[in-house]
Amino acid sequence: MQNPTKPLLVVGYDGSELANAALHRAAELFPGSPAVVVTVWEPGMGALMAAGTGLDMTGAAPLPPDPKVVSEVDHAQEHHAELVAREGARIAGSLGLDAEPHAIPDEIDVAETLVDIATRRDAAAVVVGSHGASGLRSRLLGGTSRRVLGRCTRPVVVVRSPQAGE
Repeated sequence: MQNPTKPLLVVGYDGSELANAALHRAAELFPGSPAVVVTVWEPGMGALMAAGTGLDMTGAAPLPPDPKVVSEVDHAQEHHAELVAREGARIAGSLGLDAEPHAIPDEIDVAETLVDIATRRDAAAVVVGSHGASGLRSRLLGGTSRRVLGRCTRPVVVVRSPQAGE
């Protein structure tokens, strides 16, 4: 149940130590606020996993992935994301936030999904963790927090990894 007198937060959560640090910082900065703890999962990864490298040992293209295997992998990913989101909401609740879990498939990319949820829910702020990657590493590994900052029209709180300055 949302508290109408407190700002709504959207918190990106993947179950990592950094995501836990983001939850803690959100609770410190916005005590008692309602929060949507968002875990984004990627549908279609089952097809990539089933396809492997794209070539078999003879160099021939493999058969298309079995749709049943793809569906089972996607279902397992969705279930895992729901568990992670619920755990994040439980932790957020223990920290005093009025949290609800939200597992959602990634339609475009994780950052765009978080920004879209923040917009649709009229969030006051978005809270994300950042490993502090820059340059080539950021381009290779993603840089979700950087993309959220670049695309979000709402305030964004970026919680940096303790190792980010190293």
